[in-house]
Amino acid sequence: MRLRIFTEPQQGASHETLLAVAKATEDLGFDAFFRSDHFLKMGDVPGDPGPSDAWITLAALARETSRIRLGTLMTAATFRLPGPLAIAVAQVDRMSGGRVDFGVGTGWFEQEHTAYGIPFPSLNERFERLEEQLDVITGLWRTPEGKTFSYDGSYYTLADSPALPKPERPEGPPVLIGGTGAKRTPRLAARYADEYNVPFNGVDDTGAAFERVRAACREAGRTRPMVYSAAQVVCCGRDEAEIARRAEAIGRDVTELRGNGLAGTPAELLDKIGKFGEQGAECLYLQVLDLHDLDHLELLASEVLGKL
Repeated sequence: MRLRIFTEPQQGASHETLLAVAKATEDLGFDAFFRSDHFLKMGDVPGDPGPSDAWITLAALARETSRIRLGTLMTAATFRLPGPLAIAVAQVDRMSGGRVDFGVGTGWFEQEHTAYGIPFPSLNERFERLEEQLDVITGLWRTPEGKTFSYDGSYYTLADSPALPKPERPEGPPVLIGGTGAKRTPRLAARYADEYNVPFNGVDDTGAAFERVRAACREAGRTRPMVYSAAQVVCCGRDEAEIARRAEAIGRDVTELRGNGLAGTPAELLDKIGKFGEQGAECLYLQVLDLHDLDHLELLASEVLGKL
């Protein structure tokens, strides 16, 4: 089981804060540093100093780290045209020496689109656009050097693109697709994804979502392996007082977190991580909401990661 640190900087984080968390993630032995791709805070938090661009952030972190993987859960297909997005991700991948994982989804938070003038079409159209973006982005990355790439879709048209720059690997960075949709999500994951992620669901529901994707892979005749992962908000403490203090700092209830997240003592976390592993999860994304509490990361590293 690999553990990755997952941050939500739209809730309030400077680049200096994110850099400190990324460096701690690397120094403490975690597998990766991920961030959300959002332009508006959620809930009653200050949100200062305001939103930051996910791929600009990861480009900077690519030059400040050397081992950990870097990625998004998830870049919204509504935010960027697929051609420029393929360029940005490939460039960050080269800057990091091939350490990028590309998480992409439909986009869901209507208010952030309204706040920054981003069109927000229907769910059906967002799925259709996501599929075309996956066609375009992976097509650009995988076009052999010296060849051109063209595409004629319902939403995106490319003509004789030089398909540059290239990512570090010929097949491009690993693609992550997530969500719990019953039909379209499993089909897209089976066709395009290297990793399928279930965010913020219980153990049994996560296992059921994994099985839907396994069935879609069988139906599609897929032979290459799929990585199965889950994301959970994390709140760990050595005793009840420490757990309660950390829950209060992120505005959550301890009982609720124990039921709906990865919360409690290190022993409790290890037990629940084991249950996700029994469902087939190979990787867990620990959503760390208090980015100033680096002691939390140290505890997770020594008493959870160190004992897996």
